[in-house]
Amino acid sequence: MSIFTPTNQIRLTNVAVVRMKKGGKRFEIACYKNKVVSWRSGAEKDLDEVLQTHSVFVNVSKGQVAKKDDLCKAFGTDDQTEICKQILAKGELQVSDKERQSQLETMFRDIATIVAEKCVNPETKRPYTVSLIERAMKDIHYSVKTNKSTKQQALEVIKQLKETMEIQRAHMRLRLRMPGKDAKRLKEKLKPLLQVVESEDFDEELEMVCLVDPGCFREMDELIRCETKGRGCLEVLCLKDVEEGDEKF
Repeated sequence: MSIFTPTNQIRLTNVAVVRMKKGGKRFEIACYKNKVVSWRSGAEKDLDEVLQTHSVFVNVSKGQVAKKDDLCKAFGTDDQTEICKQILAKGELQVSDKERQSQLETMFRDIATIVAEKCVNPETKRPYTVSLIERAMKDIHYSVKTNKSTKQQALEVIKQLKETMEIQRAHMRLRLRMPGKDAKRLKEKLKPLLQVVESEDFDEELEMVCLVDPGCFREMDELIRCETKGRGCLEVLCLKDVEEGDEKF
């Protein structure tokens, strides 16, 4: 005896659901696990690798497919592939509590790792360990935001940690070269952006080796290029100025 399956039902397993509310109705698409984030970051380009089926549902878990009329009203089209792309781009990825907790824990450690890589104790110039940064983040009750990149959040964490501990971005070591006729004027403009001038040599051109905050790099690069009409240059000697040795705090 054959089993009757309604034509508006599609059964799927091991699925990641992306949900969107539009026009007063809920629409869902069925995706492969771990592929939604890859698509949104641009790492995955093949839509067939992301979607389990090019169908739009009102309820993926029950296999209930959305009606064409409802799709047209909400999206102005019944082209299911195009609608899938819209939901994929703007919808909310549904994950279980266990998956969400695992994702938050992974992001928390990733943020702490970025902070540890970028920062030092300003007194000793030595880096902090990841575990110490994690403890400090817990002390300030930092909560991870899944809609922001770990790099963005790491910069937020650095600002917040400065209020409770001795921490700063590790300085970059740069070599600046400027034509003699621009040197004096340009040096005055650069002075507020320089943390430490390690050496200064003036012959036909001014050459300086200095330490700067990484956040100033772009501003300095543009200033030198514009003011010298491309004759000056900025060279990165070291991305992170830290004390030699394995000791970490």
